[in-house]
Amino acid sequence: MAVTATLGMLYPGHSAEDDYPAIEQRLGDVAVPLVHTSVGEDAHRVDALLDLGRPERLAEGAEALRRHDPDAVMWACTSGSFVFGWEGAHEQAAGVEAILGVPVSSTSLAFARAAQALGLTSVAVAATYPDDVAQRFVQFLAAAGVDVVGMSSHGIITAAEVGRLGRDEVFALARSYDHPDAQAVLMPDTALHSVAWLDDLEEHVGKTVLTANQVTVWEALRLVGAASSRPGLGRLFREAVYVTPQGQR
Repeated sequence: MAVTATLGMLYPGHSAEDDYPAIEQRLGDVAVPLVHTSVGEDAHRVDALLDLGRPERLAEGAEALRRHDPDAVMWACTSGSFVFGWEGAHEQAAGVEAILGVPVSSTSLAFARAAQALGLTSVAVAATYPDDVAQRFVQFLAAAGVDVVGMSSHGIITAAEVGRLGRDEVFALARSYDHPDAQAVLMPDTALHSVAWLDDLEEHVGKTVLTANQVTVWEALRLVGAASSRPGLGRLFREAVYVTPQGQR
């Protein structure tokens, strides 16, 4: 199958980056090259995350990604984008866009756009992060008009530890952190594996589940205008319309 688009990923460190070649294989018609951005301290702490997402690290990664000639680029990191706030996350993406001259977004922005594309207004957040970091994601979603009716934090400090969670642990995390008033469960950590289990995960929980690596690639496809339905990757890929929601940019 001919490659129709190249979706470049800037991914910090090494945790669940194998989700990206897995989703590339499932999609079949896109290339998903990945560049690892540098990491100071692997820690889900606000100070460490602000350092993780600083412009110099992203610029260095963008230059390394240039050789792949991407059509769109994602900062494939949730906490390293939402920790900057709604406006800061947009500025972060704009900085990379200025370097590469192609559309750029991030995982945090992808969660907001995916939720709006599916018409979700109330969600539960099953966070791997400590509570203070997870609360910043709740605030970020609020800025996008998405109400978090239930949030639980698993208190895991390092991305490396999150990357070691297996299928049963991910399923238990999603199910136990669900809320009866939530239309969907959001799992905001690109260090968390999920791509191999998306349909089964939604069946297990009994509702829509959005995971970080899933929404990251969906957002990249939206940026390049790839609107076809993609099976085997959850409700988001089956049903969501790739449009820019009103009021977003």
